Amino acid sequence: MKPKILYLMEYPIDLPGGAQLSTRAICDPLSKEGEYEIVVVCPELLKSKKSDYAFRVETYPMGEKRLPNLRLRIKAFREIIAAEKPSLIHIEMSESLITYGFIRRHFPLLPYIYTDRGMYFGYRLRSRLFMMPVLKRAAALVTTTEKNATLWREHTAIRPVETIPNTISPLFETFEPEKKKTSGKLVIGFAGRVCEEKDWDAVPELVRELKKAGIDFFVDLVLSVFEPGDAEVVEKLCGGLREIMGAENFRYRQDLSQEEMSDYYYGVDLFVMTSRFESFGKAAVEAMSRKCAVLATAVGGLPEVVGKEEALYDKEEPSGFVEAVRRFAGDREALMKEQSFFLERYRSLYKSDRYVSRHKELYKRILGGA
Repeated sequence: MKPKILYLMEYPIDLPGGAQLSTRAICDPLSKEGEYEIVVVCPELLKSKKSDYAFRVETYPMGEKRLPNLRLRIKAFREIIAAEKPSLIHIEMSESLITYGFIRRHFPLLPYIYTDRGMYFGYRLRSRLFMMPVLKRAAALVTTTEKNATLWREHTAIRPVETIPNTISPLFETFEPEKKKTSGKLVIGFAGRVCEEKDWDAVPELVRELKKAGIDFFVDLVLSVFEPGDAEVVEKLCGGLREIMGAENFRYRQDLSQEEMSDYYYGVDLFVMTSRFESFGKAAVEAMSRKCAVLATAVGGLPEVVGKEEALYDKEEPSGFVEAVRRFAGDREALMKEQSFFLERYRSLYKSDRYVSRHKELYKRILGGA
């Protein structure tokens, strides 16, 4: 009888999000390989059907209020785990970890692991108070960057702490050279969801500095809109960029699918991240996979993901950013060399086969000593 791995989530697997995509990146290939039986436990699906997935999906009802949802999750997790009798539990989200803490005593011999896709210092004190007792009994804590692993080791007694770098959608796996833009005006890309962490207010300021420096370029902006008030952010940002650059040097698109994002990056020469905080930096990896040069702020996990000090800049001192862009705008050979560096970095560190193999090694080690 093959081992069964149960994945616990507090959001539907078909809700767009990094944790959901990363979970699918493990579950899809493992299900197809057939070595493990894979079951994802999550709230009711939004649009897709359970039959759409290569793995089995078990759902539970959820409302809109936090405390009633906790009670629903406690009941659902306990009943589903008891019925499924898994060999291993992989907890993918923090609320699910807290929920499991309330029922762990009912499954004293069942090994479990938790993936922290954020940063140690990103949790509120109350969350940590609930999380720490559960993590002390975990078979492993998994982080997506070594920086975050170091934070957990320095500030807690949680062991072992494993680092498995994140991956991106399989749609980005294959690079098609004929699709890549190779000449013309430098295209600078900005993309992400509308949120405070991305610091979209910095984009017009950086663009203004580039225009003052006399650099000729085009801006291609893609945003994802989720919350009330996001439309106002978009309107202000796009209006400011058109004023600085002229409409002929600017393009805006919204809420692109993963397939459309894959094509978007092919048209970008230089991808820029202005984030105040990034636990990992998935957009940077997506850009790398499409042979974009990358410039990013030195925050969170980005320095580790980017892996090149010259590709980091300080928004408070934009002269370094301007000089980097000037070099790429004026030297196509330097740009192509930088693009090749990042494509190879993606291939060596962040492809899904490496991501899956690291998880398989971890699962086998835990199950072998369970």
